[in-house]
Amino acid sequence: MKLTKNGHSCVRLEKDGRTLVIDPGGWSADDAAAGADVILVTHEHEDHFNEGRLRTGLEANPAAELWTLASVAEQMSAAFPGRVHTVGHGDAFTVAGFDVQAHGELHAVIHPDLPRITNVGYLVDGSLFHPGDAFTLPNHPVDTLLLPVQAPWSKVSEVIEYVREVRPKRAVDVHDAMLNDVSRPLYDMLIGNLGGGADHLRLAPGGATEA
Repeated sequence: MKLTKNGHSCVRLEKDGRTLVIDPGGWSADDAAAGADVILVTHEHEDHFNEGRLRTGLEANPAAELWTLASVAEQMSAAFPGRVHTVGHGDAFTVAGFDVQAHGELHAVIHPDLPRITNVGYLVDGSLFHPGDAFTLPNHPVDTLLLPVQAPWSKVSEVIEYVREVRPKRAVDVHDAMLNDVSRPLYDMLIGNLGGGADHLRLAPGGATEA
């Protein structure tokens, strides 16, 4: 698969002429979902779910489908009947030539005073895992881990331990819009040196690699 970073937690996966997009939120590119055959959304927070970006993708391709948890599906299903599918932990499906498994149920704790919302991660083709906003363990070997590298709900030691627990061949940064050019090299060094041997890669928005 070709993996393209579309800003923050949004990625585009392409193979055999088909395209899958994960988390085209408000912090991703305006056209993040354009050209998608299938769109996956991990949870309802604005930096992962933006209705305008989803509409752009779904309207541009009348055959495109959205797979997501109930909180997002409820907001989109009326506008796109038959094209919005609700998923949860343990579900598996094949769409646009991609095999997808759903893992996880809850968003990571931001603060004990804030209620936890639902969150589901996606394992694509048995090799690439996007956890959304959680340190979910997919209980499956992972070649490419899309690593939420910086968030209000995490600290760098937890990020490093997550890489060690998943044990991917490679960790590619996502959820990094709040990092700046001064702090990024420090995260690169810590994750690269302490990540248990996984290769560590940071892509600029629009940057691509093979996954």
